[in-house]
Amino acid sequence: MDSKVRVRFAPSPTGGLHLGGVRTVLFNYLFAKHHKGEFILRIEDTDQTRFVAGAEDYIQNTLAWCGLVPDESPLHGGAYGPYRQSERKPIYAKYAQQLIEQGNAYYAFDTPADLEQKRKEILNFQYSKAHRMEMKNSISLTEQEVTTLLENNTPYVIRIKVPDAEEVKFEDLIRGEVSFETSQVDDKVLLKADGMPTYHLAVVVDDHLMRITHAFRGEEWLPSAPVHILLWKYLFGLDQMPKWAHLPLILKPDGNGKLSKRDGERLGFPVFAMDWTDPATKETTIGFKERGFLPEAFVNLLAVLGWNDGTDKEIFTLQELIEGFSIDRVHKGGAKFDYEKAKWFNTEWIKQLNNQELAKLVRPILEKEGIEIHEDDYLVKVIGLVKERCHLLPDFITQSNFFFTPPIQIDTASILPKWDDKKKVFFTELAKNYAAKITDGHLTAAASDLETEFKNLAATQDLKPGDLMLPFRIMLVGGKFGPGVFDIVSCIEFKDAMQRINHCLSLLA
Repeated sequence: MDSKVRVRFAPSPTGGLHLGGVRTVLFNYLFAKHHKGEFILRIEDTDQTRFVAGAEDYIQNTLAWCGLVPDESPLHGGAYGPYRQSERKPIYAKYAQQLIEQGNAYYAFDTPADLEQKRKEILNFQYSKAHRMEMKNSISLTEQEVTTLLENNTPYVIRIKVPDAEEVKFEDLIRGEVSFETSQVDDKVLLKADGMPTYHLAVVVDDHLMRITHAFRGEEWLPSAPVHILLWKYLFGLDQMPKWAHLPLILKPDGNGKLSKRDGERLGFPVFAMDWTDPATKETTIGFKERGFLPEAFVNLLAVLGWNDGTDKEIFTLQELIEGFSIDRVHKGGAKFDYEKAKWFNTEWIKQLNNQELAKLVRPILEKEGIEIHEDDYLVKVIGLVKERCHLLPDFITQSNFFFTPPIQIDTASILPKWDDKKKVFFTELAKNYAAKITDGHLTAAASDLETEFKNLAATQDLKPGDLMLPFRIMLVGGKFGPGVFDIVSCIEFKDAMQRINHCLSLLA
């Protein structure tokens, strides 16, 4: 076994990448980088019937968005390629043949119709020692019959010959010792009739040839473990097998079962990392990226779904995760997904992100809404004022559009109950003061100076500033939201503020 840590993520290109899959990527990546090792992406596309166009690019794009860039992959190359199993097809037949010669595998000539008939005859039929001799294979047939079938190019698959009444066990890095009885395991197909390997053979051969030292995968793969252990034993020796860790599931919000795409659709939150459009149905499933999550937040929230560093700390940069990650802190039990908590992580990361970097992300969102942005510095300033109010990136639309264009809808209904002539006089005078400043050549002033002038004017008219703040806010932004009103005036300038006050006064007349 190679002394250098080498891990792999090996998805099938069958559709969008579920957040559970991204967490598997993340734990592989963190473990590798913590140990100064290498992270490999291998595309397991041997089942051509399930192949979906565009899915491999989607996987590559998702990893790039998350910042989890492989050291070796179909895109990046590497010393152990090819990194698509379909391009490695010639490799696997040799190992399947070796297993047959060793007596650990056999030819099976059963047709799909034969198998279907057997399933009708026997409830929960398994192709195993219990029914091997009833089927058409190189164990039940004579040597001459097998030779004739092979010479006649009769289609066949190669199946592993699972031994009877043996205990197969291994040490899981998360779960400790895990054992299986082989009497409960069927003779899995290793090589299909088209010469393509199944997952079971390919994953073992490729992990060996790519010198994988640790294999992390979801706990749903545990039932496959005995077949893989046997293949390691028969082909390469158990001392060559990677150390395994089966990661806990990400559960539905109520904790009852594995989180699925349907749960997201039912409860209104994404479960895919990025938008995925099914090429067959043209149906688009929304992703965390398009919903408005930062990649830093997405990675952070996945890291603490089933892992912690032993403290109460929840916000981690990727570098902090790399430095602090250890597999023994991964929980055995499943982790419930909480979308509100996920949004909390995004809120915290929006607060932390540099305003200039945030502006690059927000600008296209605002422009898509038809909001014109003329100066980058102005956008950066606005973002600094509103970002603590934003949970998702699209929130910047409602929280900042009034900085760029006057509000169309004015919530005068919230002003009218306490509106009177004294307030009307006050705001008429305030608008005149701003007009005078424009005439004098002033564009704006510091928020603190604006607040002082506002309070002084209120005092001269025997009004409480607190009674004037809500109407002023609604005049500026259209509703009861937004940052400090004097910060808003300081940004939008006197001319715009004056026009908004006068417009609202006309509506209240």
